Amino acid sequence: MSIFFIKSKLFQEFEHLFKTKNYDLAVQKLEAYLNETPQNLELLELMGDAYGFQSNWNKAASEYKQLVDLEATNADYHFKYGGVLGKLAKEGSKLNAIGLISKVKSSFLKAAQLNSKHINVRWALVELYTQLPGFLGGSYKKAISYADELVTLSKVNGYFANAYIYENSGQENQQKSIIKKA
Repeated sequence: MSIFFIKSKLFQEFEHLFKTKNYDLAVQKLEAYLNETPQNLELLELMGDAYGFQSNWNKAASEYKQLVDLEATNADYHFKYGGVLGKLAKEGSKLNAIGLISKVKSSFLKAAQLNSKHINVRWALVELYTQLPGFLGGSYKKAISYADELVTLSKVNGYFANAYIYENSGQENQQKSIIKKA
């Protein structure tokens, strides 16, 4: 059997477990595989995803942090790490959130730097800068700059990102105008 066949079969198994929302079994099996190959990037990512599906943000963050440490040039790993840190910040205490925000920003910004066409990270930056209060670094101007980047990558995504910003800033007339464009 080829290594490709084995990998393909393995990922089909996890795809099925994720589709059927059998995350506990997926974690169990991933733990066993990771005991044999603890630095397998694909398995670490699947483990982070499984924990994320369970809303276990601390464990997901730990897995994605390992990925970022092992392969610092992968935009998706930075994006996922920043995303779970954002979930921890949003769902945890205010004091804890303040400490996480700079890590969330730096992870998303690194992902955007590594992949100039990464649509999801630009959306995440739009949401982050729109939702954060100004004293924590929130900025409609920064959000609009990432929405404008989205326009160049995907007009529809860019228009909806701009509409999202205008809606959250109370500028409904501009929002309606942008939605018509979309």
